[in-house]
Amino acid sequence: MIKANDTNLKSWIDVKPNSDFPIQNIPFGIYKNKYGQHRAATAIGDYLVDLAVLHHYGIFGELSLPSPIHSTEKQTTLPVGIFEKDFLNDFIALGKEATSAVRQRISDVLNADNPEFRDDANLREKALFTLAEIEMCMPVKVGNYTDFYSSMEHATNVGTMFRDPANALLPNWKHIPVGYHGRASSIVISGVNIHRPKGQTKADDAPAPSFGPTKQLDFELEMAFITNQNTALGSSISTAEAEDYIFGMVLFNDWSARDIQKWEYVPLGPFLAKNFASSASPWIVTLDALQAFKVKGPEQNPEVLPYLKYSGEKNYDINLEVFIQPENSEAKKVCTSNFRYMYWNMAQQLTHHTSNGCNICVGDLYASGTISGAAPDSYGSMLELCWKGTKPIAMPDGSERKFIADGDTVIMKGFAEKNGVRVGFGEVKSKVLPAT
Repeated sequence: MIKANDTNLKSWIDVKPNSDFPIQNIPFGIYKNKYGQHRAATAIGDYLVDLAVLHHYGIFGELSLPSPIHSTEKQTTLPVGIFEKDFLNDFIALGKEATSAVRQRISDVLNADNPEFRDDANLREKALFTLAEIEMCMPVKVGNYTDFYSSMEHATNVGTMFRDPANALLPNWKHIPVGYHGRASSIVISGVNIHRPKGQTKADDAPAPSFGPTKQLDFELEMAFITNQNTALGSSISTAEAEDYIFGMVLFNDWSARDIQKWEYVPLGPFLAKNFASSASPWIVTLDALQAFKVKGPEQNPEVLPYLKYSGEKNYDINLEVFIQPENSEAKKVCTSNFRYMYWNMAQQLTHHTSNGCNICVGDLYASGTISGAAPDSYGSMLELCWKGTKPIAMPDGSERKFIADGDTVIMKGFAEKNGVRVGFGEVKSKVLPAT
């Protein structure tokens, strides 16, 4: 039992019952303060807590964290504290023992019975802000990005649409967590608008391809995990130790241009259809905070090879929702899914990723692939929800959608809930602008 996860804990900060950020969560993110500086922070209720300020006030004094050096000597640069950097990479790299201790200490000072932070008006003024008044930034510098294809329902739907329905899954799918390496530079934070991508497409009845804006822009409902250690080239990670290398998770919208993808993906897979943008939520929810929501995954049949076998519960019961909001209209929920549906779990994904000796780095991001359930309203993409455009979805403004239109805002939300405690991820939200 992790002390900070105690369901009986209450904070001196008011937390609404439907908040994603109770005291049992304590996520980590990066925000921009009024001076334009990036600072590490956590969220509690409707508030953000600046961890750099807490550090300066000695709140983490017993944890021996890297601190800023105050010197009277003239220097061109001065080392900064662990919470005063542009990204969380250096903090994450301290390891699970250190980051878990920080999370526990934050929980302690936010506890309703603890006066350290609660009764210090000066500290509250400097460290506590409403979430509505701040700007969030990318939490980590992503060096490498891998996208998996681990939902059996999604893979089956896509295979049914584009191949033989009787053989929807390719022969390797139930033997390996299929994935590919994507483009890290175009991963953006929630709130950053994206432009409709242009590319080469070919209609089935066209004699030759043409170039222009995609007509089939799609979202992909995904989650992603972030690694906290560097490994040596040639080393591997087992399923038993994989979670030690995972700091936490974010919501992830892996935008896709289906018509570009259809024309280009043979023989080497996705390229321009995927690398134009992916959107991530700003708060990293730690695996520590998600411990209570572990569940058994789907039965894997045929039996996996020994290196992919695991013990215990490795899936997570995380409710997922997708909304489409047309310009000047209200939003409509188009999908309700769950991360527990994943056929291949994160431990297996990371183990397979490193099984050939591929090294990993702090801040690397690994997306789940589109998360679809068995029910039609749980499909995690417009390609599936509208079944290649044959079943359009009505919008509140009277329009219809087969794919995403210019001016549409796509919003994804996620939360886990058990025993009266809700641990959420906030949202990842992006608006689609016309092609440049």
